[in-house]
Amino acid sequence: MEEELQLNVPLLRRRVPNLTTAAKEAGLRAATVSNLCTGKIPVGRAEVKTLVALASLAGCSLDELIIRGSGLRMIETGIKALDLFAPVVRGGTVGFVARPNMGQLVLLAELMLRMKKRGFATIFWAPHSNTPGIDHVRAQSEFICSTQEEIHQKIVELREEKDILIGVDRSKVLSGELLSLRENLKEVGARPITIALVDTKGEVPDEEGAYGPLDALWKFDADLISRSIYPAIDPLASISTVLEGPYLDAVHLAAQQRARKLLRRYRELRSLVVTQGFDKISDPDLQLYKKGERLEAYLAQPFYVSEPYTNVSGEWLTLYETLEDVKRILDGEMDSTDPSELFFKGRLVSRT
Repeated sequence: MEEELQLNVPLLRRRVPNLTTAAKEAGLRAATVSNLCTGKIPVGRAEVKTLVALASLAGCSLDELIIRGSGLRMIETGIKALDLFAPVVRGGTVGFVARPNMGQLVLLAELMLRMKKRGFATIFWAPHSNTPGIDHVRAQSEFICSTQEEIHQKIVELREEKDILIGVDRSKVLSGELLSLRENLKEVGARPITIALVDTKGEVPDEEGAYGPLDALWKFDADLISRSIYPAIDPLASISTVLEGPYLDAVHLAAQQRARKLLRRYRELRSLVVTQGFDKISDPDLQLYKKGERLEAYLAQPFYVSEPYTNVSGEWLTLYETLEDVKRILDGEMDSTDPSELFFKGRLVSRT
């Protein structure tokens, strides 16, 4: 998939208020500049001298003027289960579907922290309620806004230089404020705004349509929580549009499909084991069960925001590292390893 390019139009317009006049004085055709700003002419088809002239007018580099990779693609979070099964879509919306006290606010706080590490501007559009756990999100958010006007102004200030992640409560969806904000922020060539939606009241824990159309859905699993496996994201019910069509790397697509298939069978077998014991399943199924147990244990991961409570350092894995580790488990390289040795860790131990 070719990388898409766009002009950083908000930056250009702020630094060159009278763009049409300035373009003419620089020897550029006003129509060409206008079509580049509106996207009618793809940046990839523009003459280099035109782009250089625009960068000179704006007093910036070409890297600042041109936004790269604005097409549909994932944002790596460094969280194994999420990056593997339900990646965040850059410029999209991810919805957290959970009952109260299932860790959704901890995950949102962790996401805010990790995106700050990646250079994102992080904003929390705080609800009026003070739900337990909301302070963790506040603590990890770079900016906290309480009104639509306030958050609009903050985004306008920040989006010229950075991608933005906003944490939003479902109440802003129901009130129509989020839709209004999106409409007011539509601008060709602006940097993407990625939105994370949570339901702090846990009013619709079983509804995938709780927020309307989503680009990614993270559904929390009570069974994983009962066994202290965090993040408690259901790998079978959580989805992302990045997994569709040509957007996903073939290696990633193959790994997540194999992993889902194994975990689906593991869950079927686990219900039998819990009720009837290991004697009721065949040897081949027992091997599948053990492999699924190892993969499930591996996907448990310590968070940075939990360090004060667990005394375990947070772990960040690149997508490449996660895919490599998952393949090793699926291929049977870890069959002699007890699941407890993989639980709540980072990477697998390297080959000796």
